[in-house]
Amino acid sequence: MRIILILLTGLFLFQNCKNDNSKSLTINNRGYFEMPGLNVTVFADIYPEGHQTGVTIIQHGERVAANGDVRLEISPGQWSPIPKAGKKVVDSLNNSISQHLWFPDSSRHNKGFNPINYPDLVLTYNVEVTPLAGSAFKILVNLDEPLPEEWVGKVGFNMELFPGHLFGKPFLMDNKPGIFPLQANGPLETDQDHFITQKLASGKELVVAPESNLQRIVFETNGKLELYDGRGNHNNGWYIVREQLIAGKTRGAIEWTVTPNVDENWVYEPVIHVSQVGYHPNQPKKALIETDPVLKNIGNVEIIKITHEGEEIAQKVKAVKWGKFLRYNYFMADFSDIKSEGLYRIRWNDQTSNPFTIGKNIYKNHVWQPVIDYFLPVQMCHMRVSDHYRVWHGACHMDDALMAPTDLNHFDGYRQGNSTLTSYNPYDQVPGLNEGGWHDAGDFDLRVESQMGTIALLAMMIEEFGLEYDATSIDPENHLVEIHKADGKNDLVQQIEHGLRSVLGGYRSLGRLYRGIICPTLDQYVLLGDAAASTDNEKWHPGMSIEKRDDRMVFTEENSRHECQTGAGLAIASRALEKYNRSLARECLETAEALWENSGTKARPGSQKAQFAAELLLTTGDKKYLNELMAMKEEIINQAGRVAWTVGKVLHLIPDEAFKNDLAEAVKQNAANTIEQAQNSPFGVPYRPHIWGAGWGIQRFGVEQYFLHKAWPETIPPDFFMDALNFMLGVHPGHNTASFASGVGSNSVTTAYGLNRADWSHIPGGVVSGTALIRPDLPELKEWPFFWQQTEYVMGGGSTNFMFLVLAVDKYLNSN
Repeated sequence: MRIILILLTGLFLFQNCKNDNSKSLTINNRGYFEMPGLNVTVFADIYPEGHQTGVTIIQHGERVAANGDVRLEISPGQWSPIPKAGKKVVDSLNNSISQHLWFPDSSRHNKGFNPINYPDLVLTYNVEVTPLAGSAFKILVNLDEPLPEEWVGKVGFNMELFPGHLFGKPFLMDNKPGIFPLQANGPLETDQDHFITQKLASGKELVVAPESNLQRIVFETNGKLELYDGRGNHNNGWYIVREQLIAGKTRGAIEWTVTPNVDENWVYEPVIHVSQVGYHPNQPKKALIETDPVLKNIGNVEIIKITHEGEEIAQKVKAVKWGKFLRYNYFMADFSDIKSEGLYRIRWNDQTSNPFTIGKNIYKNHVWQPVIDYFLPVQMCHMRVSDHYRVWHGACHMDDALMAPTDLNHFDGYRQGNSTLTSYNPYDQVPGLNEGGWHDAGDFDLRVESQMGTIALLAMMIEEFGLEYDATSIDPENHLVEIHKADGKNDLVQQIEHGLRSVLGGYRSLGRLYRGIICPTLDQYVLLGDAAASTDNEKWHPGMSIEKRDDRMVFTEENSRHECQTGAGLAIASRALEKYNRSLARECLETAEALWENSGTKARPGSQKAQFAAELLLTTGDKKYLNELMAMKEEIINQAGRVAWTVGKVLHLIPDEAFKNDLAEAVKQNAANTIEQAQNSPFGVPYRPHIWGAGWGIQRFGVEQYFLHKAWPETIPPDFFMDALNFMLGVHPGHNTASFASGVGSNSVTTAYGLNRADWSHIPGGVVSGTALIRPDLPELKEWPFFWQQTEYVMGGGSTNFMFLVLAVDKYLNSN
């Protein structure tokens, strides 16, 4: 009965509110259509495989529909053919936007980072969007030539609806009711030999969420609309509205009228941004209030202290207008003079922040620990990982690894040239690779740069902070990890040793570094859940059938950048391990020195080579590395913004005062540039939003700023690395105020792109890249487990940079 009432109410609202708007969409100065409560962008983005381009609808501040474009499949996936975008025409005079596109994109046909196999179809077309009365707009698809006969019924125009806002919501197709299902259901039908879920509805008029004034959208056509659940063949799919291109037509091969309902009185609800963890008493404390641009002044905010008797106003602070960033106004409330320890929140009008703590020990517990307690153990490859009653995954990939075949352009950036660069032939079993390492991200490959990046940062934490910590039992001989069971050994050392088993194991067998280890098929690559299920864990050999050859493949490369990065990381690891495992420390150094002789000496002068030389100088004291640094004076000065943080570690070993003075001046000039860049956003750090969230880059920036401040304290302020941490902990744009570190703070990302993403879950201590940019100006961090560009976990710095940064801020604030 309740469902029937909702549908009837929705139908009444739809019939009485359709096109009841006094304003219409017009092109703004950012090149998209705008009216109060509604934006329509037209190919403003460039990432269709991430559901992020095409005709896009932003309704009442939320991106609700995207990827409106011609597609060759009903439910395309990440490796499906996508068109190449040509000239875009924004015609402000006639209030229309059109985009020229074509199939195939020759630059991606079996080429590039993720090669796509295009069918034998040449199709050029324009997508044109023109506003109508009220909030309605027309989508027109015009073909240069009629669709080839053999493709009739296969090519259509898709508009994707974001599922997270629609689960359990009703829809009407030609007044016939339906409900958006929580999961993809059968029965199935086929589309070009692929199984997809049966379409949810078909007709001429689709009304999405008819009962909701803030969500209702009407799609109309003179042809036939079909509504599908795209998750039937891709877990990360969206709901899809589709119409087949009309046979024999060029102009008007598709013609839709789309009418998103708009509340003209809607304004963006203010958001209060604070650290979801809190602040040290001596730390600068600034709350940001993010508002609709219509608000020009917000007056005072209240700093509320929470006591055992409830809440009391600790202070009223004037919120000073910072200005506009992206699409919002920002106001800043400085409450740095509150130093009394306790529990607080910020309030403005009816808006309140989550509670946070002010205390001297704020960063000592429950902030960095989840990284070493949970995330790193869960990512460990070749191990069974359990936490008391729970098994995170079984011992996996025990059949690693086969030598990759030559002349292979694989997926995810893996390429094998015309030689294996080793004594191994394609599909030879390479020993020593079925132990150690961490799964790189939400997928299960092992990249040398992510392995060494993790090793180096863990080693730097031991070296810089003397960190001793034991909460996990790690048994490499039996391939067992038990979380929350101490074994009397430093967890950081054990994790470093685990990473080195993979990197040095590969080096011992191959006589060189591997580029990475990855599964052979896309079906394995997209596996969700237990990594132990991705292969049969039985080493393949030529006497076995090809069908049994599911072992991961190891790739090799000539890459001086990776070799310099790895060598520098090994030098750092050798210093950290000297106290704990001298034989492994010695092997790290010997391998680093061999890499220097074989690759470092031949590398082009620049930041990677300088870092390598600096770390070897700090480790060995050998003057030949000092001489190498001196020979790169000009490059180091010119690239100070990238390498000074590392060279600063060895200033005490450099006798050349002129060089040190020149480097100090370069650091000073870079600091001025950094300050200028940081002033372009209200967040206190240089922030250039992109398709991917900027969090990983910002926390890496924070780590580097810590070392720069340590080397040049008079030049580099500590604010940069403290503000970088605040950004990660919640002071970032958009209405989602979550900490990017899962399980850290009052509010954090708990639906993330990790191995358990299909369960809408998270891994504590995993750190996501965070708020992404929907071009040109919408910050977005949705609760959705399949946006790798927003909520993926990665190795090589994703979590370990965060962990280092927390320890750095804690050390600074409690020693000054």
